[in-house]
Amino acid sequence: MAMTTPGASVVSEAELIARVRADRAVGLTCAFANGCFDVLHVGHVRYLTGAAAQADRLIVAINDDASVAALKGAGRPVQAAADRADLIAAFRVVDYVVVFPDLTVERLLTTLRPEVHCKGCDYTVETVPERGVVLAYGGRTVIIGDEKDHSTHDVIARIREQPG
Repeated sequence: MAMTTPGASVVSEAELIARVRADRAVGLTCAFANGCFDVLHVGHVRYLTGAAAQADRLIVAINDDASVAALKGAGRPVQAAADRADLIAAFRVVDYVVVFPDLTVERLLTTLRPEVHCKGCDYTVETVPERGVVLAYGGRTVIIGDEKDHSTHDVIARIREQPG
């Protein structure tokens, strides 16, 4: 069984759909953030904290291992999807975590229809690949976090450069 904080849950897509439906029934809004979250760094913390401030609930979608390997290349992910999901669920600002198999989040966005789709500062609103999907169902896209001077790639490179 996954270990999570009392307020956060690692859920299946079906369970997430049911929880979002229940949240909406009582008037709550949803923000959606996504990523690989392979090796956590301060940029992830700032991104998720900013995303959580956009709505009543924060959903975080994490790429599964196969999609991380396809997106990032050989040697990735460093950590298994279940472990990455538990780490993200431990953040007090996160409400739901789901692991997804797709290379993009378009299908999840279309299914869940979050009011706010949050992306990091390596994008502009105009360059977010899923922007059209979000606009089509009436949502909005926001850019969250600090400047992109933190990256998992750089953290891994620094670790590999260490002697011993």
